[in-house]
Amino acid sequence: MNRICYSFLLYLLTPILLIYLTIRAIKSADYRGRWGERFGLTRLKSTDILLHSVSMGETQAAIPFIKALQQHYPQFSITVTTTSPTGSQLVQKALGDRVQHCYLPFDLPWCIRRFLRQVQPKLLIVMETELWPNLLHQAKQHGTQIVLANARLSAKSAAGYQKWAKLSGPMLQQLDAIAVQTAEEAERFKALGVAADKVQVCGSLKFDLSVDNAQLAPYLALKQQWQRSVVWVAGSVHPGEFTAVLECHQQILQRWPDALLLMVPRHPEQFDNAATAINEAGLHAVRRSAQQPVIETTQVLLGDTMGEMLGWYACGDVAFVGGSLIVMGGHNPLEPAALGLPILQGPNYRDFLEISQTLQQQGAMQIVADGAELAAAVIALLSHPEQKAQAGKAGLAVVERNRGTLKRQFAVVAPLLEQLESR
Repeated sequence: MNRICYSFLLYLLTPILLIYLTIRAIKSADYRGRWGERFGLTRLKSTDILLHSVSMGETQAAIPFIKALQQHYPQFSITVTTTSPTGSQLVQKALGDRVQHCYLPFDLPWCIRRFLRQVQPKLLIVMETELWPNLLHQAKQHGTQIVLANARLSAKSAAGYQKWAKLSGPMLQQLDAIAVQTAEEAERFKALGVAADKVQVCGSLKFDLSVDNAQLAPYLALKQQWQRSVVWVAGSVHPGEFTAVLECHQQILQRWPDALLLMVPRHPEQFDNAATAINEAGLHAVRRSAQQPVIETTQVLLGDTMGEMLGWYACGDVAFVGGSLIVMGGHNPLEPAALGLPILQGPNYRDFLEISQTLQQQGAMQIVADGAELAAAVIALLSHPEQKAQAGKAGLAVVERNRGTLKRQFAVVAPLLEQLESR
C-alpha cells in the first residue's frame, strides 16, 4: 500500500472517525468539544516549531524537552499538539499560554494541508512512535525539517513497517534525524532503510523525570494524617484489572486491617466504573474528586482526578503499575522507581520493554500474572522491610544511572535549531 491508497482508505473511513468521536463523547465529556481541531478547521497562528506527542505518557516526557527549547531558544514560537484529552490537559497545565496548543488533525490530506498552511512550522518534532504518512509528507512539502525524538520501535512495529514498506519506507525517508532510545531499536530503523548517520542512541526521556519535593509535600502530609500501617498504590489501572487489584487488597486487609489502597484508573471515563467495582467488592471508598476525607473506616481512596499520579505514588509503600495484567502495553514504571518504591507489574509491558527489563534485572521490579500473585508479592514485600527497602533503592539507582537523556536528545535537535536560527 502506498500513501495515495492509504489516503483514499482514510477518506472512506471518515464516517467511522465521526462515529468513533461520537462514541467517545458519550463515554467522556472530554471528547465533546474541539472537534474542529481534529479536522484542521480551527484558526491557528504560524509557529517556528511544531511538537507532537500522543497522550499523557509521551507528553510528560516531552514537557522538560519543551521547557529546554524555550530556555535555549526563547525567540522561537512553539505549537504543541496531542491526540488525547489527558495529554491536552497536561500541556495546558504545564505550559499554559507559553505555547500554542491544539489536537493534531486526523491524517486526512485536506485536514493536514489546512493545518500546516496555518501553522507553517520550520521544524517538526514527533515524540516516540507517532508517525503519520500524510503529516510527514505534507510537512516536507512545506520545507519543514523533521525529527523523531525519544523514538521507540518494537520488533512487532518494525515487522509491520516492513510488511507495508511502500507506505512506511517513503515516510521514514522524510525524517532528518532520529533520537532513538536503545541500540536495538536503532538497528531496526537502519534495517528499514534509514541512513545510519540519521540515527543516534540517546536513551529514554522518561529517565529524566523530575521529582519536585515541594509539589509532593501536600501528599506526604496527607499520608501522615492517615496514619496507616500500610498504604499501597495501584496506578494507571484499566478495566480488567480492577477485580485483581481489589481482590489483592481484600487479602492485604486480612493481614493489616487498617491498610489503605490508592486506586488510580488510567482514563477519566473509567472513574465511575472503578467506583462501582469497589462498591461491589464490599469495600468502603472515598473519591478524591469529591474531596472526601479519608476516615478510620476508609479502605480505598479512588484517585478520580488527573495529574496527581506522582503524588499518590509518593504516599505508597509499594506500587503496582497497571495496563500490564491485560494486553495494553503497560505504563511508566519509572515514576514509582524515582520515588524509591518497589514495583509490581503484570506480564504485558511491551511499551516499556527495556525499562521494565532493566528494573527487573536490578531487583527493583517483580512480574505478577494475576491478582493472587499480586497479593502474595505485596504481602511478601510488606512483611520484609529490608527486602522492600532494597528493591526501592535498586529502582532509584536505575533512574539515577540513566539520567542525562534530555541533554543527549537535545543535542540531536540542536543543529537543526541552529540552522533555523540562521535563516
